[in-house]
Amino acid sequence: MTIWTPNIQNASGALYRRLADAIAGDIACGRLHPGEKLPTHRDLADILGINVSTVTKGYREAEQRGLIAGTVGRGTYVSSDANVNTPMVSPESHSSGMIELGLINPLYQLDPSLEDGLKKICRRRDISALMHYSDPGGRPEHRAVGAEWASRFGLHSSAAGISICSGAQHGLNCVLAGLFRPGDRIATDCLTYPGIKTLAAMLEIRLVPVEMDHRGMVAESLDRICRREEIKGVYLIPGVHNPTTATISADRRRELSRVIKKHALLVIEDDAYDLTRPGVIPPLSSLLPEQGIYIAGISKALAAGLRVAFVVVPEQYRRAIHEAILNTMWMTPPLNIELITMWIKDGTADRVIAAKRQEASRRFALAREILHDFSFTGIESGFYIWLDLPAPWRGAAFELRMRELGVNVFGAEKFIVGDAAAPAAARISLSGARSMAELRTGLELIKRVLSNDQREDFEITM
Repeated sequence: MTIWTPNIQNASGALYRRLADAIAGDIACGRLHPGEKLPTHRDLADILGINVSTVTKGYREAEQRGLIAGTVGRGTYVSSDANVNTPMVSPESHSSGMIELGLINPLYQLDPSLEDGLKKICRRRDISALMHYSDPGGRPEHRAVGAEWASRFGLHSSAAGISICSGAQHGLNCVLAGLFRPGDRIATDCLTYPGIKTLAAMLEIRLVPVEMDHRGMVAESLDRICRREEIKGVYLIPGVHNPTTATISADRRRELSRVIKKHALLVIEDDAYDLTRPGVIPPLSSLLPEQGIYIAGISKALAAGLRVAFVVVPEQYRRAIHEAILNTMWMTPPLNIELITMWIKDGTADRVIAAKRQEASRRFALAREILHDFSFTGIESGFYIWLDLPAPWRGAAFELRMRELGVNVFGAEKFIVGDAAAPAAARISLSGARSMAELRTGLELIKRVLSNDQREDFEITM
């Protein structure tokens, strides 16, 4: 077996950076492949004639760039998503004629009327107060409505326990920047929301993949990892998991809560899609009120452009979160929050959610009709499905082929964490297409590619 040997002699700069650059270059040119094991620190130091500490520093630099992942007891591997464009937004997805089955849009056409909402607010006498600076966590009356919103997810909080952020992604930013430090480790599902991956990489926080099944994160796997590594927190999507659509059952949540309590972890729950499914399962934060931060987002329900999210924060973390809000944008615009809270109080939000569930159900039925020969998971009122790809397809190759045909989809590699193996699967958005007709066209193209009906037209390039 040939041991990978990087070329660091014909480069300038610090040796550890040369090593990280060599890893990046060899991944880009195909000398190193996703999942490939790298030499141990000592072996590579001997091969190159440099200090072990230099290799360690170089590997750490490559890991911070998202190129490799090291696991105690297993070694260092090329990250499964090392050659994948992780960010969800790309120029291709906004190009003319592209059918959007990648990005999950919140069915904008069913959002409440901004014009009517602004007219209603303008009739108030105290509207000028919305132009003033306010507490970074939000105005008291807005936070009270935020507590009411959080109760829809099964979590009961006082107004004081709510911090208002400019969308769920900003909430995640404030939590990670305010409560974690570079080098900290956060456990997460082996497949997870790409936004947490790019954010953690930016803040030099390491995500550690945990095994999951059809019921979400496996408690025993989390326990093993916490005994093996120094884990500070755990990031979960308990309602409708992104991308697999799994929902963590009440029993599994209790199992996880015991492990989390045992290892004194900070829980970050991001339930962006929970309101798309019927029923309420109390979040882990309700079982661990002193250890759980819950992000009750708004964007997937209504008015994504207003950028509002209510974050339930235990008392001991509130100051740090408010400082993070202050340091990133001072405060979420009160006018935006006023619109959202008005729609929550007058029942508009509930009516919009009901209408979006109904539309999502129509779209899910269409996916079931067209893709009935293929295996996928999803909920009937959900915004996306998780599609198993038949051999020889892999997610990245399928994503590339569909884009060539004018359809944007996301392969599993975009969601994979660290050195976990990416399944042959893709996330298909049902809400991104502008109409049922456009969705039908996109799904029919997926069917044709996977069926390989016309081999000359759909040659697979692996």
